[in-house]
Amino acid sequence: MSPDLTVDVDAGVAVLTLNRPDQLNAYTAEMGALLSRAYSDCDGDDDVRAIVVTGAGRAFCAGADFSGAANPFDAPGEEFSASPITPAAFELRKPVIAAVNGHAIGIGLTIALQADLRIVADDAKYGVVQVRRGVLPDCMAHWTLTQLTTLGAAADILLTGRTFGGAEAVTLGIANRALPAGQVLDHAVSVARDIAVNVAPMSAALCKRLLWDTAINGYTPRQVAALETQLHQRVMGTADAREGVAAFLQRRPPSFTARVSREWTELPEP
Repeated sequence: MSPDLTVDVDAGVAVLTLNRPDQLNAYTAEMGALLSRAYSDCDGDDDVRAIVVTGAGRAFCAGADFSGAANPFDAPGEEFSASPITPAAFELRKPVIAAVNGHAIGIGLTIALQADLRIVADDAKYGVVQVRRGVLPDCMAHWTLTQLTTLGAAADILLTGRTFGGAEAVTLGIANRALPAGQVLDHAVSVARDIAVNVAPMSAALCKRLLWDTAINGYTPRQVAALETQLHQRVMGTADAREGVAAFLQRRPPSFTARVSREWTELPEP
């Protein structure tokens, strides 16, 4: 797409790499636009079953780019949005794994918080530091953090702007796993490849949408039960449901045929 973001699709997995390693992948508006477009492209491509987003070099994203002549926190124009990545990772129909291979600061971390899973480097630094720069957390971090942690933990992270390591990120629930930096991307890709091979794409899309919609809309357990029933009625008896069982009984990888791009309909109301 551009030198600032590379896209590699192989065996059902799209790896999106923030690619400004000399600047520790510092965020620019162009990078945000490229990531948004790559997310949209992957979401509409049935050959992509899972997405990994990572950074080139020794950082995931060190935050906003302050190296240019203009201050990124100058007075904004009318087109400004504090959530520039559209669609957000949680709005996609494919599982998104953030392979946070190094430091993720400010918007670097808030972008990763929108993914479904996060694998982080255990020796890197993480923080939502915007209050220490005279601005506010972005990319819906006031919501994503409260979903991943508790209100108290989110307040600690957002209101202090402090940094923390990979082990604490796991303890807080921000990360699913902390590994040595050199293992982060390989592990994330292995998880993505397992999804690409073994998970029915429509099942993944519906499951993900129900998971995030429950958080967004605050569904009650009984509302979730009603939606689960309606979604089961949508997939039970389909070719993929038959194939999933047959592959399990025959001890072979499944060959799912549903095309999310053509067959998708939004979830019903509970």
